[in-house]
Amino acid sequence: MRGQLQTAVALIYPPSCLACGAPVDGDGGLCGPCWRDTAFIDGVVCETCGVPLLGDGADGDALCDACLAHPPLWDHGRAALLYRETGRRLVLALKHGDRQDIAKPAGRWMARVIVPFVTPTTLVIPVPLHWSRLWKRRFNQSALLAKAIARERGLGWCPDALRRVRRTQSLDGKGRGERFAHLDGAITAHPRRAHVMVGRPVLLVDDVMTSGATLQAAASACLAVGAGPICIVTLARVAKDT
Repeated sequence: MRGQLQTAVALIYPPSCLACGAPVDGDGGLCGPCWRDTAFIDGVVCETCGVPLLGDGADGDALCDACLAHPPLWDHGRAALLYRETGRRLVLALKHGDRQDIAKPAGRWMARVIVPFVTPTTLVIPVPLHWSRLWKRRFNQSALLAKAIARERGLGWCPDALRRVRRTQSLDGKGRGERFAHLDGAITAHPRRAHVMVGRPVLLVDDVMTSGATLQAAASACLAVGAGPICIVTLARVAKDT
């Protein structure tokens, strides 16, 4: 009976490309052209922010210039996609287009890149939205991604471990220093959830990383209550051409 129902649903709603809606073979997939335009990150990357780097990685853990100049509070970081072309469309559709269906396949992509540094005790925590934005949007896209990652890897997760206590303005157009100053103190541990982080490795999840200011604020909140080590993963990463 269940198989017949699934077949009927597939006939009424055939699988379509996550990015453009063209027919595809299975749910959660990309058509050929969109797949070619999706910049999946592989090869040598910065160990702490996940940005692609030139070289063969023979010298061990590689770091980008930005992380060498300003080491982040977390230990390891990865991103599944570059924030361009299809990657950008997917992030914007998830974030502003109410395309919650993107979270599950995106979570699978993200779950693959965190294999080198997650452990069975890692707690998956999304970057929080301010309550006013959450009320307007109705969901936190980072929480959807965190849930998908946790299920894919069999990890524990806590959707409200952190809270954004101050509504911040858009960071578009702001320099690195402005971004970090603007986010300073904006994120704290939820007083009723802080105990679940004490002495536990944490994986912070967000949809996209530009300067890392938001993730830095979230990592600071986790460390303040005794969590650690901290790692981060994002669906997409803003990066200059390499």
